[in-house]
Amino acid sequence: MAIISTISLWMIPCIIGFVLLYGTWKRVPTYESFVEGGKEGIGIAISIIPYLIGMLVAITVFRASGALEFFIDFLRPLFVAIGLPPEIVPLGIIRPISGTASLGMVSDLIATHGPDSFIGILASTIQGSTDTTLYVLTVYFGAVGIKKMGDALKVGLLADLLGFIASVLIVTWLFA
Repeated sequence: MAIISTISLWMIPCIIGFVLLYGTWKRVPTYESFVEGGKEGIGIAISIIPYLIGMLVAITVFRASGALEFFIDFLRPLFVAIGLPPEIVPLGIIRPISGTASLGMVSDLIATHGPDSFIGILASTIQGSTDTTLYVLTVYFGAVGIKKMGDALKVGLLADLLGFIASVLIVTWLFA
């Protein structure tokens, strides 16, 4: 265990050192390249601010309007009939939109039901098995100027749905 801790502690500094030494050996101006990359990073960070604000506003409106609660209450009998805890459904909806909001939901579910409860384990598994697809597409595609993201959106949301379903099935199979 101590050796793994030592390796993980030194892995990133060693990789950075290797890249710098290799770049210097290949006669690449490493410091100048680093500074140029930093300039590009600042430009990209500034260019994605409108996309981030748009996503945050959309999430806030969706949750504050009560639309999420209405949807869950409307479909509660269906969720109960198929054995899906209704408390988990908002996580499945919010996770593709926002990692921070979904992490907050997972924290609330764990605080309410406990980390070793079925809902706590399921929420943690969903959090690890899905991604923030809409956030990723908005920020990264917006940063590089990609306007047509329909296929990537379909594939990303399908992957999130499959991750959600697999999480429910596997956690139910192992822990229910």
